[in-house]
Amino acid sequence: MTQAGRGKPYTEGPDRRRVRSFVLRQGRFTEAQQRAFDELWPRFGLDYQGAPRDFAAEFGRTAPLVLEIGTGNGEALRFAAAHDPDRNHIGIEVHAPGVGRLLNALAEDGSTNARVYHHDAVEVLENEITDASLDEVRIYFPDPWHKKRHNKRRLVQPPFAQLLVRKLVPGGRLHLATDWQDYAEHMWDVLDATAGLRNRAGPRGYLPRPEWRPQTHFETRGQRLGHGVWDLIYDRVADGRT
Repeated sequence: MTQAGRGKPYTEGPDRRRVRSFVLRQGRFTEAQQRAFDELWPRFGLDYQGAPRDFAAEFGRTAPLVLEIGTGNGEALRFAAAHDPDRNHIGIEVHAPGVGRLLNALAEDGSTNARVYHHDAVEVLENEITDASLDEVRIYFPDPWHKKRHNKRRLVQPPFAQLLVRKLVPGGRLHLATDWQDYAEHMWDVLDATAGLRNRAGPRGYLPRPEWRPQTHFETRGQRLGHGVWDLIYDRVADGRT
C-alpha cells in the first residue's frame, strides 16, 4: 500500500548524518495527477515549513489527530476520513503519483477532515508535530527491505519508535500492518522493548485486521495465495512503563 516511510532509518544524535524515511520512487505521473497538484493542493495539501504547525487552524476545528505515514495511493486515508469524521486525518507520502490520486479522491468525496504532506515523514514528525499531540499513528505495509543486508534500512528502528512515543498522547495508539513475517518479528523486537508502548495483544502478539483498516486488493490477492498479514497495535502507556 505504502511507499513513504520506506527506506533508511531514523537515527539520533547531534552529529548524525541526515537520513530520510524513504527511498524516492516517483513512477509515472499522469496529467490528472498533475492537475490534482495544481488545483487541489491548496485545499488538501500541507507545505512543509519546518516549524510547529497549528492543526486546529488548518482544519478549522479542534479534534483528535490521526497520522498515517506512507499513504501510498491513499485508500486507507480516504476510508478513514469518510468513516471517522470526528477526527482529523493527516497523511504523509513522498510518491507523487500516489499523492495526486489521493488528492483527487478527497475532492471526489468532499472531504473536510483530511490533509496530506508530500515530504519526508521524519522531518514532519520532528519539526511540525508537537509532542503528545497525536491520537494515533498508522504505518501500513512499510517497505520490508527483505534482504538481510538491507534490514538496517527499515523504518521501524528503536530511535524512530521513541520519536513516535513522544508524539503520541498518553493513551494514544500505534497501529502497524505488514505482510512479511520477518518484518513483523523485527517490529516486535523493537516495539515490545520500547518504553511507553504496550502491545495490545501481549508480547509478540498480533490482532485480526480491525474495522478501521480497509483491506486492499493486493492484500486480498496475497491472502488467496496463502500469505499472512500481521496487524500490530500498541497503546501509549501514560506512565511510560510497558
